[in-house]
Amino acid sequence: MRAESITKQATPAVRTAVVWDALRAVLAARARETGRERLDIVDAGGGTGGFAVPMAELGHTVTVVDPSPDSLFALERRAAERGVGVRAMQGDAADLGELLPRDSADLVLCHSVLEYVEDPVSALTAVAGLLRRGGAVSVLAANPVASAIHRALAGHFDEARAALEDPQGRWGDRDPTPRRFAAQTLAELLSATGFQVGEVHGVRVFADLVPSRLVDGEPGAAEALVALEQAAATHPVLRDIATQLHVLGHK
Repeated sequence: MRAESITKQATPAVRTAVVWDALRAVLAARARETGRERLDIVDAGGGTGGFAVPMAELGHTVTVVDPSPDSLFALERRAAERGVGVRAMQGDAADLGELLPRDSADLVLCHSVLEYVEDPVSALTAVAGLLRRGGAVSVLAANPVASAIHRALAGHFDEARAALEDPQGRWGDRDPTPRRFAAQTLAELLSATGFQVGEVHGVRVFADLVPSRLVDGEPGAAEALVALEQAAATHPVLRDIATQLHVLGHK
């Protein structure tokens, strides 16, 4: 999100700034390519609408598919409060092909979904079927290296080592995240399901390490942290220690 739009309570905006930069670019390119300003967007696992509602505010047609009825209820309430319409459908990412027509979307968001679905390949295959030619999927997934760093900073050194050694990037049996993805793994998944892989960006390289009081309470701190996150997102070393990795796949 651009620095001028950061509000006083800026921590959430800082954490998604890099993703919004990439999404704005892909939406602008798709609008130029199709000649349509109003694009069709599906947010798989979109929950309460953190991305969906702002996209609807930009004038796009947005559908959220999520397995949680409580999240969908909160989504509809948020959309109503902001004066926009968002279609809410209950279902899983792997069910997209059954819930929505083929070749009906310009952009599909798949944020914090692949970590939890039963079969990531099936989920991305369903996404590919939903997209029109030239459309894109936005994938955001947890990074195992960051998990190791965070466990070590909390003093859990054995769990940090486990996160690095485990094929799924898990730090132990109590880890609530079923799997995490390195950049190469995400790229291979997208390639295997028919996508052309774009550049990988690191998301929340520093934002999760900086106390929120420093961001929300210091004048200019949020803007400076956004600029730092944007600079670190493609840094060849810093990108790979980010909490999450973001990549666009093009059909």
